Amino acid sequence: MVFKCQSDSYLKRFESKVVSCVEAEWKIENEGGKLVKTKGYEVELEDTILFPEGGGQPHDRGSINDVPVKKVIQKGGKALHFLDSAVEVGYTVSMDVEWTRRFDHMQQHSAQHLVTAIADTLYGFKTTSWDLGRTTSFIELDTPALTSEQLLNIENSANKSIREGVEVVVHVTQVGSPMLQSVRARGLPEDHTGDVRIIEMKGIDANMCCGTHVSNLSHLQCIKLLMSEKGKKGKTNLYFLAGNRVLGYTEKCHASERELTKHLKCGPDQHVEAVERTMKQLKVAQKNCTTLLRDVAMLETQQFNVKFKSGSTKLMEMHKKEGNVEFMNIISNGLDEQAFRFLSVGEEKGEGMILIAGPGSFVEECGPKLMEILAAKGHAKNGKIQGKAQKLQNREKALLIVRDYIEKL
Repeated sequence: MVFKCQSDSYLKRFESKVVSCVEAEWKIENEGGKLVKTKGYEVELEDTILFPEGGGQPHDRGSINDVPVKKVIQKGGKALHFLDSAVEVGYTVSMDVEWTRRFDHMQQHSAQHLVTAIADTLYGFKTTSWDLGRTTSFIELDTPALTSEQLLNIENSANKSIREGVEVVVHVTQVGSPMLQSVRARGLPEDHTGDVRIIEMKGIDANMCCGTHVSNLSHLQCIKLLMSEKGKKGKTNLYFLAGNRVLGYTEKCHASERELTKHLKCGPDQHVEAVERTMKQLKVAQKNCTTLLRDVAMLETQQFNVKFKSGSTKLMEMHKKEGNVEFMNIISNGLDEQAFRFLSVGEEKGEGMILIAGPGSFVEECGPKLMEILAAKGHAKNGKIQGKAQKLQNREKALLIVRDYIEKL
């Protein structure tokens, strides 16, 4: 069956009779994108303007009698809608489609057909699969790589067809029709029944497809090929945007450009040079900082060893927000073997790294307690624990345990 959404993809409101309504439990995507088992009602109508997922295209969203439709699937020749509440069987209901989502899917799907056809025509690259993503879509091409020149040629050719306003025509035929012999197709689903749709872009491509499409390539506005990357088994993934997604992407890029202009104090044509210069300066600053940290670590070690030899202290405890693992190790390695160490770096009230060490059975007896208090993970080896702590705000509590242990020696 060809549904109303497929015969007229631009229809936003439609009425149809309820064929059945039964209680059901479906896996519905929640706000976090996770599929959750949800109880509700499975509704079949005589016809629908809400596209059921298929052909690489997600389902439409909309409403039936103002009740949100959470999902639409196709089962055989039926379109099944999932609702929270029941509707009366035999009654005629009103449907509305969430047009922004629908038109976006139309633009991306038609763009996929166009790019697929051009990649095949220009270079013989076959499309083996595709994905209509929430923000970016991609086509899997049967080639190990794409050159920059090939990307540019495919994009230019696609946008030329859009400017020419090529008509997109939907043909309806049946299984076994001679018309199917000359079109691109990946085969019909096993549960397919009834009519078959062919999407024809005049003079460019004819492809068997169940999805919703624009009626003219000018409705795509434009296509932007973003990048290609190595895919699975010698294939290449080609990422693209079409229509309103290009406008949204352009606005985000423009917003970023404005912010960069403000921070870098130069025009867009100088951003790359300014960033490269800043990165070089940062590397020099980081190198100088590392050198200074090493000097500080060595100085702290020397000062502690003087106090340790005089017997005024047995514990080297220090926290340095700007420090790192190397900083702690320099200090630890320079101390007397009989000295106790409680060192930490990072955020005072958050995450950081710790180094705890000491002679005798100090680590075995105190280590587990200290790790628990600091919510830390790490390994004990040769009288030393080094790892990551989640709660450095509990550092003083941990220090009390260390000091109490030393006092009892």
